Amino acid sequence: MTEDAARIPDEHAQILVDPKAYADGRIHETYAWLRANNPFGRAYPEGFEPFWVAAKHADILEISRQNALFLNGDKSPTIVNAETDKRIREMTGGSPHLLRTLIHMDEPDHMKYRTLTQAWFMPQNLRKMEERIRGVARASVEQMAATGGKCDFVREVALHYPLRVIMEIMGVPPEDEPRMLMLTQELFGAADPELARKEEPDPAGKLTPGVITDFFEYFRKLSADRRAHPGDDLASVIANSQIDGQPISEFEAMSYYIIVATAGHDTTSSSTGGAIWGLAENPGELAKLKADPSLIPGLVDESIRWTTPVKTFMRTAAEATEMGGRRLDKGDWLMLCYASGNRDEEVFDDPQAFRVDRKPNRHLAFGYGAHLCLGQHLAKMEMRILWEELIPRLQSLELAGEPAMSQAVFVNGPKTLPIRFSMA
Repeated sequence: MTEDAARIPDEHAQILVDPKAYADGRIHETYAWLRANNPFGRAYPEGFEPFWVAAKHADILEISRQNALFLNGDKSPTIVNAETDKRIREMTGGSPHLLRTLIHMDEPDHMKYRTLTQAWFMPQNLRKMEERIRGVARASVEQMAATGGKCDFVREVALHYPLRVIMEIMGVPPEDEPRMLMLTQELFGAADPELARKEEPDPAGKLTPGVITDFFEYFRKLSADRRAHPGDDLASVIANSQIDGQPISEFEAMSYYIIVATAGHDTTSSSTGGAIWGLAENPGELAKLKADPSLIPGLVDESIRWTTPVKTFMRTAAEATEMGGRRLDKGDWLMLCYASGNRDEEVFDDPQAFRVDRKPNRHLAFGYGAHLCLGQHLAKMEMRILWEELIPRLQSLELAGEPAMSQAVFVNGPKTLPIRFSMA
């Protein structure tokens, strides 16, 4: 196959790396074009190292199955332009990573570090927390009801409910939650003018050393406290963890806190907002849920598919191979487009539609293979409980203004969602 045949047209290649395209919906037009015309092509966007693009569900699954062949740790596992990559390597003495979390690791380290907290996120452990989570959900519904029938659902409900849950699990006190929310938005929203830290916005959405420093300072104090006074929380587990008989390094501990604290609520917030957005635009789907509450787990999965908060991850080929009919060389970079795979016409009937009773729903929003999202059971449980508390009381729902998505290539979702509603 010639390079010309594999090459993605430049206008589509640029959209793949443009945070604004993920906010205004142009990315879905590019994804549809790729699935139809060049499902595993190569992009050459200006200012970036060329990379292969997996736009089809089957190719994303196949790459995700082969963790020894497609690596997370060699290069950045999130898209970053060449200039930002250069600056990060200068800051770190050669590493492409400002953090070292589970998403930056390959075997054997990945499974060793994943196992440290995995038990906390398994269904049998989460069941013990159900009533605590339900209490947070009820408080969130009451807070929504108190707005008098009009609110920005993202800013007043979706951002705070999963944040409260994950902070309680970690052992972060409620008074520190606004700080955690702000730092998370600055980290994931580094390319969004409204969300980025004003003194260090980064169009590439990657270089946020000040935000990371602030996270480190906070979690360094929390970690020291939990080493001295361990408790029944996740921070105590991380603070006192060992790998191969040795305490994990401070850098890796701080990285672990950050990935749990940020990914543990931001993606769930996005899917929660996406659910209300989808229901507001499709009142027939809300009617289905009210008539049959057993469809609530379907609402959870459909909102996760429809929103797909984690839009992309990058992988690096460990050796020469073939994929999607193309020849890859060792060191080639690949972009997995989960939001495209989740609207693949070969897998999902009428994939642009929001359907709470969609079956089957084989979405890829949590990833696949060894890097399957550690918190997937918690996220689905949180959303299920919130809808069990809210849907029976929700009498009507509609948009009360124009929703907006955040500008980000890696993790994005609704950042404002004005709604009008009535509740029983």
